[in-house]
Amino acid sequence: MGAGGARPAAGAASSVGGVPDASDQPTERPSLEPGTRIEVRTGFDRSWSNGFEVHEATDAGYRVRRRSDNEVLPVVFGRADVRRERKNSMWWY
Repeated sequence: MGAGGARPAAGAASSVGGVPDASDQPTERPSLEPGTRIEVRTGFDRSWSNGFEVHEATDAGYRVRRRSDNEVLPVVFGRADVRRERKNSMWWY
């Protein structure tokens, strides 16, 4: 409850000691440099697919190059649909 027993308005940012809750702040992912190996989220089942690299970072997201044939794809991928390529987690790798 707020001052005087009033409840905060619905949707109001929560805070402790006047400091906004970190979960209320948008998280900004660091930009990936051209040439960085990445995985992209597929449109079919939203799984991650590897074999790509960043061609160019734009305000809208990333232009992506397919490594198998060096072809730059004709769409811009949003930042949420691109992540740094992960290493294979097999113990013998």
